[in-house]
Amino acid sequence: MASAKEYTTENIRNVVVLGHGGAGKTSLIDSMCFVAGSSKRHGDVGEGTALTMHSPEEHAHGISIQLTPAYAEHLDTKINLLDTPGYLDFAGEALSAVRVADAAIIVVSATSGVEVGTERVWQYCEDRGIPRIFFVSMMDKEHADFEGVFQQIKDRLTPKALPVEIPVGEGADFHGIINLFSEKTHLYSKGTTRGEYDEADIPEELKTKEAQWETELQEVLATTDENLLEEYLEGGHISREEAIEAMARGMARSEVFPVFCGAAPLTYGIRALLRKVVELCPNPSESSVEVATRPGLDQEVEVHATDSDTLAALVFKTATEPHVGELSFFRVFSGKITNGMEVVNASDAQFEKLNHLSISQGKERHEVAALHAGDIGVVAKLKHTHTNDTLCDKDRPVALRKVDLPKPDIAVAIRGETRNDEDKLGEVLPRIHEEDPSFVSEFNSELHQTIARGLGELHLEVQFERMARKYGVKVLTEQPKIAYRETLTAKAEGQGRHKKQSGGRGQFGDCWVRLAPKEPGGGYEFIDSIKGGVIPSKYLPSVDRGIQEAAARGVVAHYPLVDFSAECYDGSYHAVDSSDIAFKIAGSVAFKNVAEKCRPILLEPIMEVSVTTPDEYVGDVMGDLTSRRGKVQGMNPESGRTVIQALVPEGELYKYAAALRSMTQGRAHHARRFAGYEPAPEPVVQKVKAERAAEADAH
Repeated sequence: MASAKEYTTENIRNVVVLGHGGAGKTSLIDSMCFVAGSSKRHGDVGEGTALTMHSPEEHAHGISIQLTPAYAEHLDTKINLLDTPGYLDFAGEALSAVRVADAAIIVVSATSGVEVGTERVWQYCEDRGIPRIFFVSMMDKEHADFEGVFQQIKDRLTPKALPVEIPVGEGADFHGIINLFSEKTHLYSKGTTRGEYDEADIPEELKTKEAQWETELQEVLATTDENLLEEYLEGGHISREEAIEAMARGMARSEVFPVFCGAAPLTYGIRALLRKVVELCPNPSESSVEVATRPGLDQEVEVHATDSDTLAALVFKTATEPHVGELSFFRVFSGKITNGMEVVNASDAQFEKLNHLSISQGKERHEVAALHAGDIGVVAKLKHTHTNDTLCDKDRPVALRKVDLPKPDIAVAIRGETRNDEDKLGEVLPRIHEEDPSFVSEFNSELHQTIARGLGELHLEVQFERMARKYGVKVLTEQPKIAYRETLTAKAEGQGRHKKQSGGRGQFGDCWVRLAPKEPGGGYEFIDSIKGGVIPSKYLPSVDRGIQEAAARGVVAHYPLVDFSAECYDGSYHAVDSSDIAFKIAGSVAFKNVAEKCRPILLEPIMEVSVTTPDEYVGDVMGDLTSRRGKVQGMNPESGRTVIQALVPEGELYKYAAALRSMTQGRAHHARRFAGYEPAPEPVVQKVKAERAAEADAH
């Protein structure tokens, strides 16, 4: 394992690279590291050799699936680059990266423009308030349209976007960029391998366009500072150095978002981007102050990105590697970490020793003696630490704010392909969750199914592939069962009698029971109305248990019967033959005899669904919800989007997330929570009864 150079806080930049799937993020990082000389090989996404694309699942699907750190060393600065998946199924990885970044590069394809994934990651950055740079990629591709994409950025993301580079040529003719800071042209040739360029004057045919863009740049930057504005209004020209400082100030205040362009596989435009990341993006000490809490105390404390402050490092990702074990990726928000250092996990007060302290370059790790405040590193084989835990000083423990991970909205039932696979599920599923907290699973004892939940069908598919590859466990998937309920709608009464004589001591229990419905959510109530000791009090708990056990098996379709009262008001007993078991059976018989007369019904679970959709899809979404027997409760407009609130039966929501993405081109999303139970319509009742009968026959 190679060793790496140490960088102090002021010479560190933490940059997350975001964008829609296929926009060119992984290619951009590969080229940045290669041009900077930090990576010796110029990889290719199509061939599966890109620096940050190394898992078998990524190679199989041809897309980025996980958050992967890399770094580029340029102008005596270490740029930590966090590659992220662009597909919504892996949003948790992108959110984790945004949490530990100080700035972002938003990659937008010159051919596809702003897409749903671009809008989503833009919002992630808005929520955190970090400075952003746009990079219009793939300028060498057919149908590349810089000005058209720039207009989309302004219309759909922010009117504060501002080009600082414009292309020379587009598509196959793309061969240079005009830098509006220096007012020079960077010309590239076909033999360019590490972003080299010849500097030249602005081509005659582009001088008018350059002058228009450069004037807008000067005007916008002048408004960031009173002295600059006064200088500009008096006819002065903002120098390159002044412009860079003004742009950095404007970015820090989210007043301006510079737009760059290039072709990463050709390395065109990469050197200029590297330089601007160093010049424009803040170092960790210039970013917003982190607020932590003291474990066990209702107390907040500020932590600062200095080596002298108390240690606070957030574990933002956990991964496992063959022959290595668990890897914990972390950012040092304050303090300094040294190799072999002993720290404490703020979550459980367990001690950890940080051996083989390293930084990541794709799948490779380079050991370092120390990591300074603000840096990003990785350590192997921590015993008690997982994603979202804080590593800190044992003398002054603090807990950093966790990554706010998305809640999974798709569920499938899984079972082992073989008995051996089934036996290992309980051990393997928690490990997958450790690597990806957006994947959760549980065994539902009522439905006798293991339920796996994720952010999309592809997300779940990838996790099952990982299970098979890493742990040799294969699963089969099926639709989750629905937890129906039953209840009563009328009062009735009747007898339950159990008498058995088979030689010797017999069994005798006799009770009269009155059943009545209760309000939804009213639960179960047993009422003792026995007078004169016709049933000894010691047997009444057995009657109660018999009723409850019978109710758990239901009467309509064998689902638990809820929200009713059972009153035991009469009965008889035998001095010798009566027993607890006899009265328990009598209670069960009484329930079965009476419940049928109480007009029992099937209840289906209802979910409160909140759909956020662009306005143009409101009609489609509403129509689809109605087709799922949904009842729309309200609509709230939110600047170009509408939030639709509806109540929908759970049985109608299987694969709803995929259907919603399909009908809205991936631009809508939803959340759901349990709202209660409602009577199921007769077609549903008949369907459920048939399914239950089929299950009974199968067993």
